[in-house]
Amino acid sequence: MTTAESSSHHVYVGADVVVKIIDAAGHTRLNREIALAPHLPAGLTPPLLNSGHHRLGTRDVRYACYTRARGAAPGMGMPGVDAATARSLAEEAVQRLDRLHSWTPSAHIGRILGEPLDHGGFTSRSALVAEIEKLAALNRDGTVPRRLVDGLTAIAEHAPDQARAVVPVHADCHWDNWLVQEQRVTALLDFEWARFGEPADDWFFLARFSGPHAHTVLDVIARATTTSQDALRAACEIREATYLASDLCIALEQPATHSRMATERLRALEELTVGRYWWPRTPMPS
Repeated sequence: MTTAESSSHHVYVGADVVVKIIDAAGHTRLNREIALAPHLPAGLTPPLLNSGHHRLGTRDVRYACYTRARGAAPGMGMPGVDAATARSLAEEAVQRLDRLHSWTPSAHIGRILGEPLDHGGFTSRSALVAEIEKLAALNRDGTVPRRLVDGLTAIAEHAPDQARAVVPVHADCHWDNWLVQEQRVTALLDFEWARFGEPADDWFFLARFSGPHAHTVLDVIARATTTSQDALRAACEIREATYLASDLCIALEQPATHSRMATERLRALEELTVGRYWWPRTPMPS
């Protein structure tokens, strides 16, 4: 088996199986994925073959073994993907996400999706304002320029009072978590952050991490959901502001271990607030 890159697990890929392993004392999101996997809409994600705990020396580990789906991830920003292929892949991804959003889980699975999860996503205007205030308080050395904090505050002023928790969402469906073979989507991976939310929680990830194809992907989503692009842009902007505020708080609280994340999030925050990423003066390139 070969190893696959992962920020939170040890992942091993074989010819027919994929194994995810994590220290049992680590986060519990893999437990969530294991509980959900057998109940998700058919064909959405690779089947779970086995899971459990194993004693490895002096440590307890949690593992999950899945059938290996064919294909490879397009990757963040969809590097090397042409416009026509990006549109086709986005159309298939939207169709699969619609199956997830239309799924009615059983009462037991619904309770799992409804369990509290510190997902960093948008829940309410008051929560977003509180997160920005926390960021400002942590920003004692001025790591985050004041104009960027003010930009977040301006976005928060236009946020809805409350997000709705009405449909199952993946909540991490960037292009590193999709598999594609011969320009066709084959699977959506990593349901550890799945929860109840709004479809926009997924549309944000799909569009934001499409690189030069963001405008194309927004157009695909708008057409498929009969939603105006302005409404989509506003929903995505609020969600990005929330994730960036949350991640920057983590980075400022733990600077020794999150310096790289701080640099990446500051760059994204500049694009969001100064560059007005979701509201380009000229159309996003496709």
